[in-house]
Amino acid sequence: MKSEQSSPPERSPRILVIDDEEQIRRALRSILQARHYTVDLAATGAAGLEAAVDTTPDLIVLDLSLPDMSGLVVCEQLRAWYEGPIVVLSVRDADADKIAALDLGADDYLTKPFSAGELLARIRAHLRRISGAELSVREIKAGDLMIDLAKRVVTVKGQPVHLTRTEFDILAELARNADRVVTSHALLNSVWGPDYVSDTQTLRVHVSHLRQKIEPQGGVSRYILTEPGVGFRFAGDPDIPA
Repeated sequence: MKSEQSSPPERSPRILVIDDEEQIRRALRSILQARHYTVDLAATGAAGLEAAVDTTPDLIVLDLSLPDMSGLVVCEQLRAWYEGPIVVLSVRDADADKIAALDLGADDYLTKPFSAGELLARIRAHLRRISGAELSVREIKAGDLMIDLAKRVVTVKGQPVHLTRTEFDILAELARNADRVVTSHALLNSVWGPDYVSDTQTLRVHVSHLRQKIEPQGGVSRYILTEPGVGFRFAGDPDIPA
């Protein structure tokens, strides 16, 4: 009689905790591991960013008061490539702090001291929401062009290309929306903020410089295509004629 073949066990969701308080890190590790989550810990913003790149967690719990940089900066840098839920856990309870964190891409905000039951309930809700979805795209490849969103590195034919911060942010925003038109106003708002949505001349200058660095010689645009009067489009498959 053949024995019934058991299905492989499901992977435990992976949670990264970024908090400078050792007591909080220990408590969260104990709480989360007891519920069968895989837990990674980081005590600084830099360590948290590195751990996120290395482990690509399913969810991140982030403190705003870190010793080396603001948690808001960490949140902003994560959102350059990380698409999973970010739950802020902070002693700051002012509305301005909550709004700033949510505007920068946080999905939730709890204040310390916190209820373990409430935190676990919110984690379960966020993980249910993204269950089965591909959470994070770290690298985007199109033809000879490779963009590492996490490390903010761009290569063409394997050779590194030096981009300014603004040039990289423009390229990343276009690449994340590959084969879709991104309006000039949307690009300006994403890269510079709402006060600059009318400065299309500045955008055109930066796009021109970006093209000089990543496009093939000869003035032919393979990657960044202009949609006249509207904006730009990143060619996800540059070998297919536009």
